[in-house]
Amino acid sequence: MPFIPLTTRWATGSRKEHIALTNDSSQTKTAYRISELSAGRPTTFELRPGKPQMERIAYELRLEALRKLSFVGTITSEGKRDWRLDAKLGATVVQPCVVTLAPVTTRIDTPVERVFVTDMPDIKTTDDVEMPEDDTLEPLGNVIDLTAVMTEALALALPDYPRSSEAQLTQTEFTPPDAEPIREEETKPFAGLAALKDKLDKDQ
Repeated sequence: MPFIPLTTRWATGSRKEHIALTNDSSQTKTAYRISELSAGRPTTFELRPGKPQMERIAYELRLEALRKLSFVGTITSEGKRDWRLDAKLGATVVQPCVVTLAPVTTRIDTPVERVFVTDMPDIKTTDDVEMPEDDTLEPLGNVIDLTAVMTEALALALPDYPRSSEAQLTQTEFTPPDAEPIREEETKPFAGLAALKDKLDKDQ
């Protein structure tokens, strides 16, 4: 959705221009210029996208359906130049089962934390060991796009392998040519030791 320029008149009579995205059915702001955020008080937001926007997000994330979606939280100053976002993401999603392709409905309620920093830290490695990266850090630009943060957080919270209650894993057999089938449990660790122990017990 393109950015829509809006102009707001404040009580003092001054005018302040900002960029905002809007929900489909309301004028709720979904993006904030850094220049308009207050360092002295939290900026609260509440996103509840309408059906057309949820359909676009569902298509982007390859969902069968996105029935509910909300993103509620605050943006506060972090130090002198950085900004912190704390929010709660709520969604009801429908995905195809990885086994049967039947629709699987999942309820998601998860906290979301992002820190938008002016100077991103370098990820250094020592002796070919990569240091863990803080996945809450984001580079600070001119605008904090709440819709982008919400969509990314939803993508990260989706089940990787949704399964319906009727789905059952089939027995896997590993069969080399001209050999007796080997069942999956026989390939598990210590399966050979267990079989050897049984044979020794019978020989005694």
